[in-house]
Amino acid sequence: QVQLVESGGALVQAGGSLRLSCAASGRTFSGYTMAWFRQAPGKPREFATAIKWTDGNTYYTDSVKGRFTISRDNAKNTVYLQMNSLKPEDTAVYYCAATRFTYLSNSRYYMPSGYDQWGQGTQVTVSS
Repeated sequence: QVQLVESGGALVQAGGSLRLSCAASGRTFSGYTMAWFRQAPGKPREFATAIKWTDGNTYYTDSVKGRFTISRDNAKNTVYLQMNSLKPEDTAVYYCAATRFTYLSNSRYYMPSGYDQWGQGTQVTVSS
């Protein structure tokens, strides 16, 4: 299995930008579909974005489309989340997740249950 460590969370003003990083270690990074989820206080963990290993396709929840970009550097075993035009409602703990499974339905990649490796999370706070 792979170990995931997120970094880059911070306090930022609305309209600002942040880049989160998720460094993977323990085994080869290749073969893993990677995702970012987020969880605000009192709310369930929700899908933000994912990048598939098999075809490199990316997926975004509607609320972050056009503002967030997921990317990966396989040589560095790292996945990134570039967040622009941040809003107070983006405030949450952001979690990196990974899975080696290839699902027949892409909908599984939108679910926390579709991932079996998780990082500890990094706090993003957007002030108004």
